[in-house]
Amino acid sequence: MSTSDRTGPDASRPPRAGVRSKRPARPSDVASLLIAVDPAAREPLHRQIYSAVRDLIVVGRLRPNDRVPSTRALAADLGVSRNTVLLAMTQLTSEGYLRGRPGAGTRVAPQLPDALLRVDARREPLGTRPTAGSRPVIARRGARTALLSDGMPRLGLAPRPFRHGTPALDRFPVDLWARLAARRYQRVPLEFLDHGEAFGHRPLREAVAVYVGAARGVRCEPGQVLITSGAQQALALAVQVLLDPGDTAWMEDPGYLGMRGVLTIAGARIAPVPVDAEGLDVAAGMRIAPDARLVYTTPSHQFPLGATMSHVRRRALLQWARGANAWIVEDDYESEYRFAGHPLPALHGLDPDGRVLYVGTFSKTVFPSLRIGYLIVPHDLTDAFARARAFAAGSASPLEQAVLADFIIEGHFARHVRRMRTLYAARQAALVALAERELRGRITLRPAAAGLHLLGWLPPGRSDAAVSSALAARGVEAPPLSMYHVGPRAADGALLLGYASLDDVALRQGVDVLREVLGA
Repeated sequence: MSTSDRTGPDASRPPRAGVRSKRPARPSDVASLLIAVDPAAREPLHRQIYSAVRDLIVVGRLRPNDRVPSTRALAADLGVSRNTVLLAMTQLTSEGYLRGRPGAGTRVAPQLPDALLRVDARREPLGTRPTAGSRPVIARRGARTALLSDGMPRLGLAPRPFRHGTPALDRFPVDLWARLAARRYQRVPLEFLDHGEAFGHRPLREAVAVYVGAARGVRCEPGQVLITSGAQQALALAVQVLLDPGDTAWMEDPGYLGMRGVLTIAGARIAPVPVDAEGLDVAAGMRIAPDARLVYTTPSHQFPLGATMSHVRRRALLQWARGANAWIVEDDYESEYRFAGHPLPALHGLDPDGRVLYVGTFSKTVFPSLRIGYLIVPHDLTDAFARARAFAAGSASPLEQAVLADFIIEGHFARHVRRMRTLYAARQAALVALAERELRGRITLRPAAAGLHLLGWLPPGRSDAAVSSALAARGVEAPPLSMYHVGPRAADGALLLGYASLDDVALRQGVDVLREVLGA
């Protein structure tokens, strides 16, 4: 049987030596591809052809606009099926290495995709260091904001004594979370690959509305729940929508540095309002800034003092806000972790006028890197916040929002919070007992009804900033209370001592360092 009559499984086998194959005629300008394939290799033949041709292009053996053999001719050269070559050439074309035009054959692309991904290695010579006055200066409010970060730095990534604001990450059900995430990632809807809904994943918003209604007495509908990238973004959005530059805002004194930064960036005038055992002093605020447009408060567990705003103060604040036509931003800080007594309902639940915006976060109850919080806005402001949200920094991934929604809806969140509440109560008690035994006379700790940190009060005249600096040099984080004051600082100094992320060994290590520093 002649070579031209062959059919069947051996039809694609290379011709035997001395047998002339019937190859298509090749134009004279077609480059020769000296490549080889190995049918016994683990890599598929089409991938071998793809890699070989791409390498020739990348190293310059095939230059831009060089014409390459047709798929039929290359298949005959290599002794493989044309479909195999077609797969390789299609991949090279789709990635931008080749381009084909009817009647002109297939050629190497004039500009390769690799060149588009590399920066020119040439550099301009370095100039001299800019001198004062030789470049624009940052805005005054930018400089003031930068000063706010000069407080307690984080000493490394791992939790250490007495870092506050970090939950017990070693007790989080990571395996359970991984299973929920894997279930979601196995079937990813196309809409999850896009930006997502303006207000966030609908099932998560529904779960949040149910949760805050049952746990905090907040009256809202899912359409009022805006999912944010943590509480900080929620605060920034609230100020962006509600305040103009130059407007006055009440700020708890001492109070949360993050909100002070948000107000500073917005160009607001900050009116520091003192805090006592009943929370924000409303009468003092009315004297200091009766025309304020916004109030920021942490009524459930004031940061950093830990006070709970009394019912009388809450009513007084709502009454003043109505008369002053002002907004109230309620940051429900660490309200989930209350160890004694019955918590008062959220301020939002007492508001008859729709002027309280409620902020919450999952950073302390799930884990900080999740970066999911929420802002509950009045009905008539939903459109304004949806538009503002479009210009805000990136939102949490819709997939992460979906996993969190499953975590809440299936009951895992409530169980985890209950377990952590018991654990944190025990860790607080352990810290108080250690301080009573090891630090008596040097620092005073009193048990708190809620929260994840305690205040350690220093003897009169002892600088909390100096003690905090000395502890930092020993690897212990204990921010001074004085750094959270907006106005004149109190005479008595104190340290913020977080305990939630510390087991018995870490608590003991922290107390030992405290004893050494305070005993000096």
